[in-house]
Amino acid sequence: QVQLVESGGGLVQPGGSLRLSCTASGSIFNTLDMAWYRQAPGQQRDMVATITSGGSTNYADSVKGRFTISRNNAKNTVYLQMNSLKPEDTAVYYCNGVRTRWSGRNEYWGQGTQVTVSS
Repeated sequence: QVQLVESGGGLVQPGGSLRLSCTASGSIFNTLDMAWYRQAPGQQRDMVATITSGGSTNYADSVKGRFTISRNNAKNTVYLQMNSLKPEDTAVYYCNGVRTRWSGRNEYWGQGTQVTVSS
């Protein structure tokens, strides 16, 4: 079983920056495709950014050019660097990990961290 623990959320002014971290337990982190999702009140949970086990990245159009996802397999950690933050980025941000093998697919979620962008 993999546990994901997010950190780094908080309150920031518009135009500011935050870096979220998500650290995984266990020894299979390097085999996981990782992602960040976010969910604003009353809305569905949406993908923000993904990074495969091989390091390929993908971003939601709304964050392209402002957010950067990266991973450090030696530290079992995935990051989300968020720059030029806007009020509409306010949400609970969740870390997600997926492992796909011939025997099936396992998916893991963190508990979420609140990001509030407000003046």
